[in-house]
Amino acid sequence: MGPIKSLWASVQGDPVFMRKVNGWLAIFWIVMIPVSMVFGWLNSVVYVSALSLWALVSGHWSAWQAARVEVKQEEETQQARAQDVPEQVVDLLIRKTDVGPDTAVTS
Repeated sequence: MGPIKSLWASVQGDPVFMRKVNGWLAIFWIVMIPVSMVFGWLNSVVYVSALSLWALVSGHWSAWQAARVEVKQEEETQQARAQDVPEQVVDLLIRKTDVGPDTAVTS
């Protein structure tokens, strides 16, 4: 079970792979609409039940993925707020420049 969990964790962390999987699944279900109509599967309670369960699972999975993104964005926002970038820029300018009083002051 360890390698499967490791594979699943690496897949979940790869947004490009997840976009591809979700894209292919969307295309598959779009193609299945006319196929289901032609073969009369829409009259089957078992088929419609399975389709409903898939819709339920994929909807919850999408909401979970969206929540993960929102949490990550919130963490990044908090980190950005914690950093005082203007102060860091001023400190760097002070360290790298040699600013002092003007010795050629005219009266």
